Amino acid sequence: MSTNVMEKFGRFHDHWSPKIIAELNGQQIKLAKIKGEFVWHDHAEEDELFLIYRGILHLDFRDRETVTLHPGELYVVPRGVEHRPRTDQGEEVWLMLMEPATTKHTGAVKTEMTVEKYEWI
Repeated sequence: MSTNVMEKFGRFHDHWSPKIIAELNGQQIKLAKIKGEFVWHDHAEEDELFLIYRGILHLDFRDRETVTLHPGELYVVPRGVEHRPRTDQGEEVWLMLMEPATTKHTGAVKTEMTVEKYEWI
C-alpha cells in the first residue's frame, strides 16, 4: 500500500503532536507540524531522525552547535543527546520523524506539550 506524504500532512493542523503514518521493523514513521520552540529533552536509548519537508528547522544542543535544516535535508540526533527543536518566529515547519516505537515524545521530561499516545492517520 502506498502512502502520499503530502496528503497526510493535509489531514492535520495541530503543532507538536506527531502522527504515525507507517511502521516497520519496530520503527515508527511520523509526521509533525511544528511552530515555535519545543522543550529540551533527550531519548536515552533511541536515535531520532528528522527529515524536513517544508520550512527551516533549528536543532539546538547543549553540547554542540545548532544544526539548521532546510527542505530535503535530514539529521539524526544520537541517543542520549539533549536537544530542542525550534522554528524561526511565526514559521511553520513540516517534518518526518523516524524512531523506534518505544520512543517517548519528550523522553523523561513531562510537560503540557508531551504526547502520551500517538494518533494514526
